[in-house]
Amino acid sequence: MAEFGVPPSTLLLWLGLMLGAGAAAGLLAGLLGVGGGIVIVPLLYHLLTLVGIEEAVRMHVAVATSLMVIVPTAFVSSRSHAKRGAVDGRLLRNWGPAILVGVLLGTTVAGHVGGRTLTAVFAVVALLVAANFIFRSRATTLVDGFPNAAVKAGLGIVVGTFSAMMGIGGGTLSVPILTAFGYEARRAVGTAAAIGLIIAIPGAIGFILSGLGEPGRPPFSLGFVNLLGAAIIVPMTILAAPWGARIAHAIPQRALKITFGVFLALTSARMFYDLATM
Repeated sequence: MAEFGVPPSTLLLWLGLMLGAGAAAGLLAGLLGVGGGIVIVPLLYHLLTLVGIEEAVRMHVAVATSLMVIVPTAFVSSRSHAKRGAVDGRLLRNWGPAILVGVLLGTTVAGHVGGRTLTAVFAVVALLVAANFIFRSRATTLVDGFPNAAVKAGLGIVVGTFSAMMGIGGGTLSVPILTAFGYEARRAVGTAAAIGLIIAIPGAIGFILSGLGEPGRPPFSLGFVNLLGAAIIVPMTILAAPWGARIAHAIPQRALKITFGVFLALTSARMFYDLATM
């Protein structure tokens, strides 16, 4: 599709798909308390496939647009958690630099690899996250605190690298890690919301720079970030999240987590299928 001169029918289709993606992401985020990226990226991946975006840039656009969406939503979420004392400032200060190093590494790698590699990374990690939702009934503490600074820094780099390459805010990876190392669940979730800013801001900038001039992107894209999609998804996500939260109180959480795990597993399987048939 061309950057400009977009046929009205194509533009209307894209607007409708982005409205649906934002609503679905917000609803699932409210239902399960997961970050929007783990929902937005697979939805965008499938929608970009549907409208004929080339495989070479499809995953880059999905990841980059998700990171841009995370910036305002993580800001709002982290402020809300901070007001309730659920953001661990000390942890942010001594873990944040390692996460930032990972983000810079992941963004750099993502800018130099093909769409197949990004798709494979998301498919593998999504399958692991799905297994966590389906088979792990509750958070389990393995040890009380990180054993040493090297382990802490190494895990921070891992969180930053894979979160940037997957277009997620970090909560999907950091919350299980923090709870496994003895952090209370509410503070882990609140701190993860702030970690989302450390990941999303430099990550989105990196994808903008690496995507400048790339052919085959959707209309109204800056680098790999689709500005139109982000502008529609953000308000829809914020609007739909409370709906999901209300529904969550009427449905058993265990059933919801299994359902979401199955969704991620099917998404992963579809991505593996696409990789095998490309």
